[in-house]
Amino acid sequence: MPGVDVQADAQALPFSDAVFTRVECDAVLEHVVDPARVVQEIQRVLAPGGYAHLVVPFCHPYHRYPEDYRRFTPAGLRLLAGDLDVVDVGWRTGPAATWIVFTLEFGKLLLPWRWWRAAAHFTLGWLLFPLRYLDRWLLKTERAERLGNHCYLWLRKPGNGAKTA
Repeated sequence: MPGVDVQADAQALPFSDAVFTRVECDAVLEHVVDPARVVQEIQRVLAPGGYAHLVVPFCHPYHRYPEDYRRFTPAGLRLLAGDLDVVDVGWRTGPAATWIVFTLEFGKLLLPWRWWRAAAHFTLGWLLFPLRYLDRWLLKTERAERLGNHCYLWLRKPGNGAKTA
């Protein structure tokens, strides 16, 4: 693909140890066979003092790219941290995003032709998008986690400080 420098298996990264000050892993762990192994690889390539940001779905429709194996809670994601220090854990998108994405998928499920589904996705997405701002309020409530859409974890590799690039 244009702009891609390296294509590799996330379970066996082709990089030396401790070379990155930050690793971003967004919506990947649900697609790999062994997410714990991927986080171990992230830890291996992360420099001391470096940060890793993991984002995974919780309440989100099945999506095969090429496959979709699992969903995570913040507590389940935290179990993958290994020797990395947890800096922060929370929700990136909440109940409003969950409702919107399921409404879009349900609407498309009812339609027989691909172009109808594309038109419905565009139209419903455009109409419902402003409701995402409800998550600013909903994510401050205790019950938001019951329908959270994506959760995140910020991790830091213990050490003297990150190498500078």
